[in-house]
Amino acid sequence: MSGDDGALLEIRGLEVVFDGFRALDGVDLTVRKGELRFLIGPNGAGKTTLIDVITGLTRPTAGSVRFAGTELTGLREHRIVRLGIGRTFQTSVVFEELTVVENLDLAAGFRRPLPTLLRQRRGVSETVAGALETIGLGDLADRPAGVLSHGQRQWLEIGMLIAQRPRLLLLDEPVAGMSQDERARTGELLTEIARDHTVVVVEHDMEFLRRYASQVTVLHEGRVLVEGDVAAVQADPRVQEVYLGRSRAEAA
Repeated sequence: MSGDDGALLEIRGLEVVFDGFRALDGVDLTVRKGELRFLIGPNGAGKTTLIDVITGLTRPTAGSVRFAGTELTGLREHRIVRLGIGRTFQTSVVFEELTVVENLDLAAGFRRPLPTLLRQRRGVSETVAGALETIGLGDLADRPAGVLSHGQRQWLEIGMLIAQRPRLLLLDEPVAGMSQDERARTGELLTEIARDHTVVVVEHDMEFLRRYASQVTVLHEGRVLVEGDVAAVQADPRVQEVYLGRSRAEAA
């Protein structure tokens, strides 16, 4: 059982070593149900490695990762997905030849047996319709995913996660390469999703962070440097020095 009320994801003493390089060094992190948590830090801080460990892509050298009371370390990727964890990557992964709604339907059917997947579906399920409405691509439902803009492809990938009905969404730099309007729409989308899901966002865009983040965790050299709300994190001289590239004197 979890020792933290409302804790959904609990990471304790997490270490990852690659050929002598310590990518994660004793990371402790708790994410509670319903949180919209931003994970930030300079390049090489260990953000993506942390997400890789949670989703089973990387095996930790030491430590524990518990999700809703279940230990994840040692589990295969598909088992972790079925427990209710969904993830996007820095480069969107959609099936370009399929329509938007077909992509969503395929994602929604990942729990269905193979014979059901091979059958032609009739109509749009409630799950797919809900995901389509959430991501705002209803007008493009029957268009091939290959014609979507960069931002629309990212929204579709988020919709594909929502269609899988995960309890935890891990989004790796969701606004990278987006226009200002697409960033704003994505921020609104994340805020909406967080009403029904727990969301962890890996992000570099500080303007986006200031506008949409609530709780922030800063990683530096594989360790948690500081945690707190946006104002507290921005005011912390350690963050100003290692993340914003300013000395304490300049920050003062």
